[in-house]
Amino acid sequence: MSDKNLSLATFANGCFWCTEAVFQRLEGVHEVKSGFTGGKIKNPPYREVVMGRTGHAEAIQVSYDESVINYKDLLYVFFATHDPTTLNRQGYDVGEQYRSEIFYHDENQKNTAELVMQELNSAEYFDGKIVTKLSEASRFYEAEEEHQNFYNNFTENRYCQVIIEPKLATLREKFSHKLKS
Repeated sequence: MSDKNLSLATFANGCFWCTEAVFQRLEGVHEVKSGFTGGKIKNPPYREVVMGRTGHAEAIQVSYDESVINYKDLLYVFFATHDPTTLNRQGYDVGEQYRSEIFYHDENQKNTAELVMQELNSAEYFDGKIVTKLSEASRFYEAEEEHQNFYNNFTENRYCQVIIEPKLATLREKFSHKLKS
């Protein structure tokens, strides 16, 4: 399949190591890149982002095949594998750089995200109200190579075991029918 048949989705929901690991396992996902977006400086270095100095969020950019997995399904995975009701925090990671935010690439993605958030809030799916921001996609900066494919490269790392494994367990439990074989 050529890349021109792929769509892009960009999500921020805490540490990008966690988010990357989740979306890599979905059937129809071609590639997941960890990086930064939504900030105010060009080419932000990791150290500056995690110190909260750039306004960027740790994020992932997902290239996916819409004929295999649609954007709405990606949103359900996004919401199920982090806490979208806490402002600027995911577990131990605290700060604006760990915010929950959807960066839409077109009006269809924006409308779909609004509908899914409305649906989840109406159904009281979470204990609190969703605080996820919805913003137009801006420049995405890939993180340094050592941050790409982190979970797969360092599965035995304590952070991976304590923080990422539970997210993958949720993914397997709720979305087993969407996983790569």
